[in-house]
Order: sequence, then C-alpha cells, then structure tokens
Amino acid sequence: ALTTDETLKDFILPGGSRSADYAHFGRTVCRRAERALVALALEESVNDAPRQYLNRLSDLLFVLGRVLNRAGGRGDVLWQKRKNA
Repeated sequence: ALTTDETLKDFILPGGSRSADYAHFGRTVCRRAERALVALALEESVNDAPRQYLNRLSDLLFVLGRVLNRAGGRGDVLWQKRKNA
C-alpha cells in the first residue's frame, strides 16, 4: 500500500496492470467532466459540489491505479524525458 510519507518525484503515466488502466481511464473521464463543469460555470450558475466531487474522485482513481499496480506486482509507469516522447 502507499504511505503518506511518499512524495511524487516523477510524473505517473497511465498504464501498468489492466485494472490500473481502467482506474487511470476513469480518472481521465472525471477530469474531462470537471473541465466541462468549469466551462459551464463560466456561462451560468452552477453548484460547486459536483466539481469538487469529480475532483476528489479523480484523486481517488489516481491513487487506486497506483495501488492496483503495486498489488499486481508492477510499479508505476514513470514519465522519462526523451523516452516517452
């Protein structure tokens, strides 16, 4: 499991185990929905609770993806300058 004293030093890319892939994909959907809500809020009055919920859900899915990779015996897929381009 992840501990609270671990700080991220690299960007984590989506990938790893199949279950982690699904968690990372779900996170991208949440982030897209959050951006759509922010754009909508520029046009009309919108309650802030759904945006906050989507933001927390995307955070949860990010951590879940990392935990699932570790549980599956895989590490995080790290971004590496020049290699992932």
